[in-house]
Amino acid sequence: MSTTSFVELGLSPEILRAVTESGYTTPTPIQAQAIPVILAGRDVMGGAQTGTGKTAGFGLPILQRLQPHASNSPSPARHPVRALILAPTRELAIQVEESIKTYAKYTGLRSTCVFGGVDIKAQLAIVRAGVEILVATPGRLLDHIEHKSVNLGQVEIFVLDEADRMLDMGFIPDIKRIMALLPVTAKRQNLLFSATFSNEIKKLADQLLNEPQLIEVARRNTAADTVTQGVYHCPQDAKRALLVQIVTSRNLTQVLCFVRTKHGASRLARQLEKDGLTTSAIHGDKTQIARMEALDAFKEGKLQVLVATDVAARGLDIDDLPLVVNYELPHVPEDYIHRIGRTGRAGAEGAAISFVAPEEEKYLSEIEKMLKKKIDVQSLDGFDPTAASARVPMRERSERPAVRGGRRDGPTPTSSAPIRTEVRERAEPRAEPIRRERPPAERIERERDRDLAYALNPDQPAHAVQPGGHAKSAGHARVARPKQVPVLLMKRPVREPENA
Repeated sequence: MSTTSFVELGLSPEILRAVTESGYTTPTPIQAQAIPVILAGRDVMGGAQTGTGKTAGFGLPILQRLQPHASNSPSPARHPVRALILAPTRELAIQVEESIKTYAKYTGLRSTCVFGGVDIKAQLAIVRAGVEILVATPGRLLDHIEHKSVNLGQVEIFVLDEADRMLDMGFIPDIKRIMALLPVTAKRQNLLFSATFSNEIKKLADQLLNEPQLIEVARRNTAADTVTQGVYHCPQDAKRALLVQIVTSRNLTQVLCFVRTKHGASRLARQLEKDGLTTSAIHGDKTQIARMEALDAFKEGKLQVLVATDVAARGLDIDDLPLVVNYELPHVPEDYIHRIGRTGRAGAEGAAISFVAPEEEKYLSEIEKMLKKKIDVQSLDGFDPTAASARVPMRERSERPAVRGGRRDGPTPTSSAPIRTEVRERAEPRAEPIRRERPPAERIERERDRDLAYALNPDQPAHAVQPGGHAKSAGHARVARPKQVPVLLMKRPVREPENA
């Protein structure tokens, strides 16, 4: 079926009006195929490349089917939850609900979004007032169920968006708990949408869907043709210099940069700020307010570089994002699809480049195997990875807190998670530091300071040399200095109890 306009899909005038005001005239392939099937009431298992309009593909027909339930009554009883949409991340949940609200503004249907990371009290009042469409992350939805603010007994349509990410993030037990509170599968319409499919997703579909229609508009696990992909081979220590050179030489104002760890995202953002780039980071340890502020600033063009973990690979929708950088390749090949899908959306042109260190070649091979093609290798004129690799470690070393007396200067970490992450990252190969021989005068002064520290240490043996060269003994006789005992090997004398 070839559909050239939304009018041909049989949508209501109210929905068509909102779609037209949003600037959409021609449905994407996933929309053209999914909307008629969902309007017919059938279950759907839909797969399409990220950025091709899956949200409107299920959002528009849901609004059409629920429009007869629209009510102006202020009574919460007249606004039960009739459509439940689950999303894996806060950003994706917010994006989906924003789209639903845009399309529903002339229908009279209510919608809201609930997610973790913020105070639940503000959400309770809105949910208890009644909404027909509820977009939620699984954990926060279960919180509302415990607060008895949500009743799922009248849900007519259940949607799992980005189901593969749900599986990766371990949400399947929560989803099964939620499904147990819904009407039986045969009495509700079930929709499962994802950019990638796997055998585990098919097993989940067998439990969730009732004789679904499979809709795939492109070959499985492929990137959009509008995204130009490239690879830069360079050492890990040269990546930052390469990123700065690319951003400055091309005069880029919006670059989304992906790393693997939360600690790595914060560290890279700080370093890029020192390099003169306006930068921020978003990851799971950031508060929801901080994440939303960073995303808003990035969308408004106030940030040159936004460093993110895969928490932003889903749900980050930016018009005409010029460049996505895989600063570190993901360990899961499918995550590469979602990362680069942040650019080249809705038919627009985009570019995605990956920095590949020698130890990451295996991840590149897995990605190319999934794509069934080789990614073009690129180089930057005037950039020498070897020279950049020699410079960066010295700069990074100067940023580390100084260690004096066995303690680090600066604040002590209070969270155990970043510490564990830092330990893992330190296990990665690093360039050999440049060692220099100390001058004789400096070495003598250092030994004198060490001798003084030993002498003042209360754990030294009684015959240890004191400042000024005098030994501590009964007759104050001068004795030869014994070999110093390392502080870490000393043991304090055991004190007898006072009441012994």
